[in-house]
Amino acid sequence: MSGGHVARKRFGQNFLVDEGVIRDIVAAIAPRHDDRMVEIGPGLGALTRPLLERLDCLHVVEIDRDLVARLRRAHDPQRLVIHEGDALRFDFSTLGPALRIVGNLPYNISSPLLFRFAEAAQALRDVHVMLQREVVERMVAAPGGGEYGRLSVMLQYRFVMEWVLHVPPDAFRPQPRVESAVVRMVPRPAAECTARDEALLSRVVAAAFSQRRKMLRNTLRGVLAEPDFAALGISPTARAEELAVADYVRIADHLAGRP
Repeated sequence: MSGGHVARKRFGQNFLVDEGVIRDIVAAIAPRHDDRMVEIGPGLGALTRPLLERLDCLHVVEIDRDLVARLRRAHDPQRLVIHEGDALRFDFSTLGPALRIVGNLPYNISSPLLFRFAEAAQALRDVHVMLQREVVERMVAAPGGGEYGRLSVMLQYRFVMEWVLHVPPDAFRPQPRVESAVVRMVPRPAAECTARDEALLSRVVAAAFSQRRKMLRNTLRGVLAEPDFAALGISPTARAEELAVADYVRIADHLAGRP
């Protein structure tokens, strides 16, 4: 299936080859012919081909020049629009509203890409991506567990998360050393994203989780005093993973309301 292409470690290339997994992913995406969709890292086209069978047009973002050349030879440019370059630098807003993002994300850049999606959330309809299993576990984690962290809070603030599918290593060539999973991310309505200052929210969450074992009275000592905790109804002896997303929004709004 690789047709002689050698997977490149610097691009985090592991190509999906399991036809059953491919069918399950496409079924979960449920593409309709007029969807506006972009695939990140199409690689050898394992998802690209079945998606094109259902779509009028598909955009793809691919950084590997050799793979770009293969895609151009194999597909009608009117139906497969290729954007050659780094997905971390791609402006998804240029593709229009209600955009659907799909792909097998390179694991070495997965977290930065997820935060890019969060920045563009209001222009998205949904996101279906495959990632390292432990990353997906963190994305969907509820407060109180060891997987719950900064990534959980900041993505759950913007998206409703759903674990879709477990993908074993033998579904890829070459086989990665980790388990994978597919996650669905549906943007929350703007009315639900109520933080007064989202940059401040991000800083508060980062500070709270900077030293997970420490109490909030220590990790947030620079911004919250005992009276602030009392006003917020949050225990200063709590730890970062004990707070829900809404609690972090309340903290950030409390700070934003100061002179």
